[in-house]
Amino acid sequence: MPDDFERMWSDLAPIGRSSSSGGYFRQPFTQPERELSDWFREQAAARDLEVETDDTGNLVAWWRSGSGPGVLTGSHLDSVLDGGAYDGPLGVVAALAAVDELRSRGVVPERPIGVSVFVEEEGSRFGLACLGSRLATGSTTWEQARVLRDRDGVAFEEVVEGAGTGLLSGVGTFVELHVEQGRDLVDRGAAIGVASGIWPHGRYRFDFEGEANHAGSTRMEDRVDPMLTYAMTALAANKQARLAGSSRATFGRVEVTPNGTNAVPSRVLAWLDARCSSEVELADLVGTIERQATERAGRDGTSVEVTAESVSGAVTFDADLAARIAADHESGDWPLLPTAAGHDAGILSAAGIPTAMLFVRNPTGVSHSPAETASMPDCLAGVHALAETLERLAT
Repeated sequence: MPDDFERMWSDLAPIGRSSSSGGYFRQPFTQPERELSDWFREQAAARDLEVETDDTGNLVAWWRSGSGPGVLTGSHLDSVLDGGAYDGPLGVVAALAAVDELRSRGVVPERPIGVSVFVEEEGSRFGLACLGSRLATGSTTWEQARVLRDRDGVAFEEVVEGAGTGLLSGVGTFVELHVEQGRDLVDRGAAIGVASGIWPHGRYRFDFEGEANHAGSTRMEDRVDPMLTYAMTALAANKQARLAGSSRATFGRVEVTPNGTNAVPSRVLAWLDARCSSEVELADLVGTIERQATERAGRDGTSVEVTAESVSGAVTFDADLAARIAADHESGDWPLLPTAAGHDAGILSAAGIPTAMLFVRNPTGVSHSPAETASMPDCLAGVHALAETLERLAT
């Protein structure tokens, strides 16, 4: 018999978990993520689901019932560095449990139902978020993806066989369940919500160049220190995002050369994550931060170059589909809410597949952290909500 939700969740809990922080290191194509993929295949086999894969490693387990365009659900199993347990895996485990619920109630879908696992959703290894779903939809080409490298210099083409095609050819609708990455549902007193859209967002690499020198013998006025230019830029990003009101700007990753305690650095690489409620606001925010960085570099005698490594436009989910999913429940209509976090659902929506998202309440709002959580009653409510949604869409 297939495992129920709580048993599946318990089986996943130790995989890739840090004994020191309690966070998860489930980077793509590493041993923990491979274990999770094997676990998924085992769960699919226990349910007699037919597993399809592509050369990138994306997986879809199909419940072959009925005919016509399939209803796809699922999420991802990889994590950010030192991430939480729920971001991604909740959507996969809930999808398998939703299939069980439908079968236990004797539901016979008129359309096939698939459970997906997309690889490298977080971009934590090769730097491009939603890489698996981008390749599956063709929004990123194999030629673009193959040369991406991780922090150790390993190229993407060294760990996968290729991009693959056709995995999504039979998909008519996609629904992704995800833990909410914020407190909107907490404020509303609701366990389940439906996404209205995704904010535009991007990742930008700032290359600050200066001159290496001795930390002790070099007078302060003689330094060409790129760390100073970076530090001002980080403060400027924070200030500009706050002035904009609802925008977000975060420098979360920095690499310093030569990275010595007693040396003025010669180079600082820093990555900006920026998100806004509109594409115009995003362009204005990043443009202002770049302008202030350039002005400061002129005063410091350094230089700065900005490269947009990935930019995702605003996503507005199918309004009719969202309304159909959100309406007419025993507890009342589920609330509609936007999200500032990126998801595979956004990639499939942009590719023209009618797409929706369900959110499960996060009591703290914390995500991308070991403190990320959701209560078991809310997770089970998510399973029921997803099963109800799949039934509406596939019968």
